[in-house]
Parts: sequence; structure tokens; C-alpha cells
Amino acid sequence: MTIEITPQDFLAHAEALSISEEELIDELNWPHSAEAVPPKPEPKPEPERSLTVTWEDPLAGLPLRRRMSGREYLERIMRGEVPPPPIARLLEIDVAEIGDGRATFEGTPGEQHYNPIGVVHGGYVATLLDSAMGCAVETLQSAGTGYTTLELKVNFTRPLSVDTGRVLAEGVVVHAGSRVATAEGRLFSARTGKLLAHGTSTLLILGE
Repeated sequence: MTIEITPQDFLAHAEALSISEEELIDELNWPHSAEAVPPKPEPKPEPERSLTVTWEDPLAGLPLRRRMSGREYLERIMRGEVPPPPIARLLEIDVAEIGDGRATFEGTPGEQHYNPIGVVHGGYVATLLDSAMGCAVETLQSAGTGYTTLELKVNFTRPLSVDTGRVLAEGVVVHAGSRVATAEGRLFSARTGKLLAHGTSTLLILGE
């Protein structure tokens, strides 16, 4: 048996039952009614990101450096007897190991090192390699001498991110002349051992 009801009869019955137009529309739209749709959760605000950096006078240790060799000075930095340079505090990198003609730096890239395309900035990698190669040359310098980078070339082989974890930059002296030195360096993942970047450097030896 089929019962036919006209729209006018349906509306008349709805009015007799004191059903409002909004309730009627809601029932006709079931199960996609307003009651069946859960409210959208309020979006959570992004956590604030901040970085606080403290450092000491970067020139305070220079008189001490003039009285000792480059290797002795670096060893004092490693032991905490001389404050590290501000750039090390800013990028959170440290000298991990030194020897005659070699130096290793370590660091862990973070979000604060990212560039606009969503990976660690190449400057972070270049700074690690420049530091490792420069300090490798520094280990061979006597009291009263120093060095400065003349040329730096870096090849990037893999991108870095926060998932990369701890990285190591190894610098080794290739040639140590009286006025010019050259060095090469490698940056690799401490966890996987994969090569991330490599480079070369030419440095000028400074006298008293």
C-alpha cells in the first residue's frame, strides 16, 4: 500500500505538531543535519620559537693566544679554560677533537638554522667546514702567529634538516707553508656516516 502526501499536507502536519521550519529542514537533511556534524575544533596556536644566546668578550683571550701555540689555545677552549668564540655559541658548534694538522667540529642543526626553502642554510655547513679547516691550520701555528681564510669552496652533497642529527666536520691540512696554507674538509652524519658536504680552503699565515 502506498500513501501519497502532498507537500502542503506535510507542512500542515508539521505546523500542527509545532515543528519549526529550522527543525523541519534539519530533519529532512538527516543524517547530515547540524546535530550530526561535530563542531570543528579550535586551531591550536603555533608554539612560540625563541633562542637566547649568551657569550663573553671575544677579545679577552687574544693576549693569551699571543703567548702560546695555536694548538695549546684550542686545547684550553676545549677544556673550558678559555671562552669559545661567539659564533660557536650562536650556531651551537664545538671543537670535538684536535691533533697536529687536523681538527674536528661538531654540531646539531636545528630549526633556527633553516633557510626559506625548508632545509638548513648552506652558511651553517660552510661555517662548520671553515672552522674545521681553519683550526686544523691553527694547530700548527706558533705563539705570536695566526691565520685568516683567503678562499673557501664548499660542495653540498646532501641537504641537512632537524632529522639529520649530530654532524661532524673534519679538517685536515694539505699544505703548510710559511705564508700560505691549504686544507680540505668533510662534513658527515655522526649517525649514518654519510657524506653531507666537502670543501677546500686557502689560508694566509699571519706573523707578529
